Amino acid sequence: MCGIVGYVGVRQAAPILLEGLRRLEYRGYDSAGVALQNGAGVVVTKLAGRVEGLRDRLTVEPVQGTSGIAHTRWATHGAPTERNAHPHSDCTGRIALVHNGIVENAGPLRAALERDGHRFSSDTDTEVLAHLVETAPGATLEARVAAGLRRVDGTYGLAVITADEPGKIVVARRGSPVLLGIGEDEYFVASDASAILEHTRSVMYLQDGDIAVLTPAGCHVLDDESHVQVRSIDDIDWDLEAIELGGYPHFMLKEICEQPETIRSTLRGRVLFSTGTARVDGLNLAPDACRQLRRVVIVACGTSWHAGLVGRHVIEELAGIPVVVEYASEYRYRRHIDVPGTLIMAISQSGETADTLEATRTARALGSPVVGIVNVVGSTIAREADGGIYLHAGPEVGVASTKAFTAQIAALILFGLYVGRHRGLSLEQGQAVACALAGLPDLVARALELEPEVKALAQSCADARNFLYLGRGVSFPVALEGALKLKEISYIHAEGYPAAEMKHGPIALIDRDMPVVFVAPKDEVYAKVLSNMQEVKARGGRIIAVTTQGNGDLGGLVDHQLRVPATPSLLSPVVTTIPLQLLAYHIAVLRGCDVDRPRNLAKSVTVE
Repeated sequence: MCGIVGYVGVRQAAPILLEGLRRLEYRGYDSAGVALQNGAGVVVTKLAGRVEGLRDRLTVEPVQGTSGIAHTRWATHGAPTERNAHPHSDCTGRIALVHNGIVENAGPLRAALERDGHRFSSDTDTEVLAHLVETAPGATLEARVAAGLRRVDGTYGLAVITADEPGKIVVARRGSPVLLGIGEDEYFVASDASAILEHTRSVMYLQDGDIAVLTPAGCHVLDDESHVQVRSIDDIDWDLEAIELGGYPHFMLKEICEQPETIRSTLRGRVLFSTGTARVDGLNLAPDACRQLRRVVIVACGTSWHAGLVGRHVIEELAGIPVVVEYASEYRYRRHIDVPGTLIMAISQSGETADTLEATRTARALGSPVVGIVNVVGSTIAREADGGIYLHAGPEVGVASTKAFTAQIAALILFGLYVGRHRGLSLEQGQAVACALAGLPDLVARALELEPEVKALAQSCADARNFLYLGRGVSFPVALEGALKLKEISYIHAEGYPAAEMKHGPIALIDRDMPVVFVAPKDEVYAKVLSNMQEVKARGGRIIAVTTQGNGDLGGLVDHQLRVPATPSLLSPVVTTIPLQLLAYHIAVLRGCDVDRPRNLAKSVTVE
């Protein structure tokens, strides 16, 4: 959500900023703008709408300048209008500022500034920051930014320029991600590395409390007391092609189809067949620590929470440890009972999800060790956790997560296998899991071969107004995820339930107009799920069944059957989720929805 790009160097800044914004469109936004230093002052151009519209406006009214900042906004404070779009300026118009995050005390600050004579032109919390910098003491922009931010409660990743110090960008971070790109006689600012990957692979991740100063001559990082801080420079290993469509009509379809390889990447070098275990050195969890574990608490949001629900089944089965799965947004606001031997596991594709990050900080403050399962190397959760597992799934551009979900499940199986082998899981059992993991990418590839059948099925139900997704055991989280994918990108109301819970209320909704999707692989509860199908059929419901090959023909019971390759039940969610992703995608396309940028959603939710 919200994107920041900045550039200072010797090239014209506008094309670089616009291209950076284009690469950030996947994060979700409703307005866009740029501020450029043109030698005489700061020129701000912004609008409500897409980056392409901003490009058109700058083509008609070009602005020259070799330094500037840009932003895509996802509305929080104030409607998505031009006046609320970033960048925001102070009273003089000589300062421009872009901001990700939320100023929690914006109301009192605004009231105080207005009493002092400041005039506000937007409804946003961000504009408060520009006026704070305007009035703050200090001989340099960075000193004024530091002084102004001392009055702020909340989160921010921001970039500031002023006409009084041309060729300089000041960047600050607290709680909202921002990084610097290091080039030759030029420097970049971004909230996401994809915005600058075309220009440099060398990046510096800022930490909370950092203030960075960028000029064409160099960059340095300060704390809020102006002490110089040393920050390492990391290399991004993504290929530029990874954030391009590569011939696919949408990033979501591309990422669905990439899953055999992304799962393979998550598993690569980590499955040890001879000992029936996993190599996950980054966990920093010694064998004795595994044996001392008494409870695992998983904190996550959205799709990652669904992966955590699968992980609960996996870890309890393989490692024999009780697992609690918490919404990260609720975790920090509950009373916490100290249970010795508790491990907190934070799951987040971006590694920047605000609710999940704050939950991990709460857990650490209470003395619990934290491990992270994240996709983005160098992300905040990755840096702040005591250990973790990187997914290595590559950049996920589509807002609706697909390949990260299956990679998260694969990582959770690795975790369960590693811990389980130190807690009594036999060699034979471990080897069986390891062999099944090794075959998982090929099974996913075979599941993807169902796409033509799924596409045809989508034609018959794209006009439905409601869907019900049902599953039992480890398939219940898959039902939840299938429903989430459909509602995210097609805007059809969909709900997931445990199949047996259907008769405790949702069964009242069932009729011929509401498709009911069963996730029903061949497992220990398969016979029970067949009974639930009979209950739906008896009430005239339309049944779509995702089941496994070898289960027999359900043609007399269901309206449509999608057979995926059979796999051990603990691993089945990775395979059964594939046709549900494809179904959501093709229904959304048929309905004319913006698949990669669904309304009101953001890829990385960095506000509470």
